[in-house]
Amino acid sequence: MPTLFQQLITAYHQQIEQRKIIISVSNTILHDAKRVIFATHRSDLKTAEASLADIEKRINKLQKDFGYTRVNEEGAYQAAIEEYVEAKTFYWLTNKQPLKKIPNIKLEAQSYLGGLCDLCGELVRQAINAAANHDYQTVKKNNQLINDILAELINFDMTGYLRTKYDQARQHLRKMEEVNYQISLK
Repeated sequence: MPTLFQQLITAYHQQIEQRKIIISVSNTILHDAKRVIFATHRSDLKTAEASLADIEKRINKLQKDFGYTRVNEEGAYQAAIEEYVEAKTFYWLTNKQPLKKIPNIKLEAQSYLGGLCDLCGELVRQAINAAANHDYQTVKKNNQLINDILAELINFDMTGYLRTKYDQARQHLRKMEEVNYQISLK
């Protein structure tokens, strides 16, 4: 029978190996989610859609291989999932689809909330680019979307990390209001 320390060292090494794999895959998910956002900004929606499908396969595989609780212990995984939520919701809104729960992937509320806060920044960026191209309809639409998102997010008593994200989303709303003001002066 193995001693306590033999059992512990085996379990510890197994956890270290799992961590390396989870972090490695999470880093590629994070990177690819950023690429989805850039593709969506460029209106390359076919590339974005294909990348999202690939990301979703990798998320599900991680959750299946290591268990939902285990992968969610890693900060790299949490960051990747938050970026994925941002990318997926930005893709949906750009395709005139409503915000909804992401199907077929188990996600924490914190991942949704962080991703939705970050989504506001992408909507501002998209609106600024639209304004530069005299597409004031997109500016107006994104302004309303950000207002709607923040009207819902205010109902959460966010603290810590999420409170910082929420405050950043409010700053994005102020930027959006400034863009609208500048357009009204023209």
